[in-house]
Amino acid sequence: MRGRLEGKVAIVTGAGSGIGKAIAVAFHEEGARVVVADVSGAEESTAKTLGDNALAVHVDVSRSTNVEEMVRSAVDTFGSLHILCNCAAVPGDAAPLAEYSDAQLERVININLKGTFLAMRAALPEIVKSGGGSIINIASTQALIAFPETSGYAATKGGVVALSRVAAAEYGHAGVRVNVICPGLTDTPMLRGFEKSAPSGALEQVNAMTPLGRIAQPEEIACAAVFLASNEASYISGIVLPVDGGYTAV
Repeated sequence: MRGRLEGKVAIVTGAGSGIGKAIAVAFHEEGARVVVADVSGAEESTAKTLGDNALAVHVDVSRSTNVEEMVRSAVDTFGSLHILCNCAAVPGDAAPLAEYSDAQLERVININLKGTFLAMRAALPEIVKSGGGSIINIASTQALIAFPETSGYAATKGGVVALSRVAAAEYGHAGVRVNVICPGLTDTPMLRGFEKSAPSGALEQVNAMTPLGRIAQPEEIACAAVFLASNEASYISGIVLPVDGGYTAV
């Protein structure tokens, strides 16, 4: 099926690679005009690959002025805004809580939690002005189930879940749906980076505990995002959706 997002304008943060890139591509394939936002520089190549109706925006989501400019660029270029998908995130170091540094804690909070907050704050008035729409925040199964040595990351993703629920309650009357996707292990550059610092055998252990017995591909997370962004999910708001191969079910 194609065209489920025809006529919609979407912003995807963290869209230079991994889950964010897969979501930007999927939104575009479904007919949306897409703002491909990232800080890495890869946003340019992603937008170029998509071609027409894609705009690359370089943004540091931890800076409110950058985020406001991102939203302004979307509206100035495409005329409106209907969808925001917050994917920008960093994993932080793998370390026990008592050894977690101030610098690492500040970094994960600024990007994962503050960045999501700032993007929602900037985008909501435009989505309301457009008659409503959908916000999809990418959290993690680590917001739901404890995984050792990820305290900073897990805390920010738990914060994203709480923030999303509050926004769903506040803006439902304006036709804005806010939902959360909690991916399990997904084949992304972030996972490969985390694997280098994770406790030995940790990822293999998660795979062994996952009923489907494998990690996800980014495109599988993107399918859930397309559904939540589309009119097929018109009565779904405030949910936390694990896309994790059954990991949180056992």
